[in-house]
Amino acid sequence: MGRPVRFPGISNELQKILVANMDEAPARRRAREAFKDIQLGIDHILFKSPADGLKIKESYEVNSRGLEIFTKSWLPETSPPRAVLCYCHGYGDTCTFFFEGIARKLASSGYGVFAMDYPGFGLSEGLHCYIPSFDRLVDDVIEHFSKVKEDPAIRTLPSFLFGQSMGGAVALKVHLKQPDAWNGAILVAPMCKIADDMVPPLLVKKILIGVANVLPTKKLVPQKDLAEAAFRELKKRELTAYNVIAYKDKPRLKTALEMLRTTEEIEERLGEVSLPLLILHGESDIVTDPSVSKALYEKARSSDKKLKLYKDAFHSLLEGVARKLASSGYGVFAMDYPGFGLSEGLHGYIPSLDKLVNDVAEHYSKIKGK
Repeated sequence: MGRPVRFPGISNELQKILVANMDEAPARRRAREAFKDIQLGIDHILFKSPADGLKIKESYEVNSRGLEIFTKSWLPETSPPRAVLCYCHGYGDTCTFFFEGIARKLASSGYGVFAMDYPGFGLSEGLHCYIPSFDRLVDDVIEHFSKVKEDPAIRTLPSFLFGQSMGGAVALKVHLKQPDAWNGAILVAPMCKIADDMVPPLLVKKILIGVANVLPTKKLVPQKDLAEAAFRELKKRELTAYNVIAYKDKPRLKTALEMLRTTEEIEERLGEVSLPLLILHGESDIVTDPSVSKALYEKARSSDKKLKLYKDAFHSLLEGVARKLASSGYGVFAMDYPGFGLSEGLHGYIPSLDKLVNDVAEHYSKIKGK
């Protein structure tokens, strides 16, 4: 397993739980339960988001393949949600760490937010971070979110996919399998292509492909430090260790090959993407390739699409920008979009994502001009 981290102020008993083998779900669940209070108390703005006024639910459900899947939802407590956001997490992540704060902020703004840990990730059953079939993983995601959307209380609401990193690839695959099922997608540093610096040399890749047929679960794929590649600031890199149930070892052979195969497929099918898109990517991302986000924007058939590139930003946009904004000392301003909250317009109706973005740009331009 990855190098053990010694956290300040914890007992030897808790440290033993955290350094145990996390290959199977029971060990990961024990670690999360024992550590979650410490985790939620770390110094990051996303862990200071209040839960007041929210209905937060955690549960396990057995899917059609007999796997016990961890799911979580965040809903406004006193009013019906405006729309549904279904979150797809990244490779080295879960739906219970940084995303907890993001989900609370979205739910506090009136949205219903739903997430799951993929089989083998986080608190869900399965060999840790083993993806024998990316298509099967996507089918598991579709199964869960389809059940979510069947709820009579939200069945008629607009629904959006929200994917980060590998979750961006999951979201795109969900759309390609369900082209008419979603009202739009928000993709943050989507894994449409793994950056060349993160892929082994060609000769090594060919050897690994051969070995994967015999030893698919072995952790043999060379990889750079993901935290170092994802975060510019040292303190933020160090905080990733607090997601104690996230996978931190070398990628398993079959997992790495499935991810490469998936990105190659997505790159070939960019022109089939047809739903409204908002794509966010850091220009200095060395984990997923921002040039392919540009290609997605250019090739997607979507008439309603927006690409935002952040100069000098690394891979982990959501976790970095939130803290910078909150700690900058500047005022924080917000608005309800047309048709949302207290703003004029048909409730929850977005005729054009591009027009909505222009409305937001107009409002904040006025604020900045004052």
